[in-house]
Amino acid sequence: MRVLMVGGGRPGLELTRRLSADGHAVRFVTRNEAFREEIEAAGGEAYLGDPDRIGTLRYGLDNVTVLLWLMGRAPDGDLHGSRLTMMMERTIDTTVRGVVYEGTPEGAAVVEKMAAYNEIPYAILDTPRADEGAWASAILAEIDGVLAAPRG
Repeated sequence: MRVLMVGGGRPGLELTRRLSADGHAVRFVTRNEAFREEIEAAGGEAYLGDPDRIGTLRYGLDNVTVLLWLMGRAPDGDLHGSRLTMMMERTIDTTVRGVVYEGTPEGAAVVEKMAAYNEIPYAILDTPRADEGAWASAILAEIDGVLAAPRG
């Protein structure tokens, strides 16, 4: 399985370590080239992109099984609205078989609507990041859930 992780920050490194230890590929989006070394040390592939510029993420979806849009710490706004909508539109006709979202109630509504339209299983994460281990475990459980869900 290959995941595209958009957001997640430093707690995403723990998730990357766990996924890669289980043999999964993690494409970790970062805006900052300086973060590359930490991502790679955790077992991930650093992918330079910016969720505020969805076009930069286009090729990040190549051969991806699960999209993780982990913007729980991002302020309300376009990342949970128009940018999220555009990204969800990009999942049409891709290999994406599930979406896990962390963010706002408005963004959760966007995911619900777009996932239904695209017939892609999704999960809305509500586990706080205060405990990185619990947060990573919750995401792993959500990934398993969306992959086990019937599509369509």
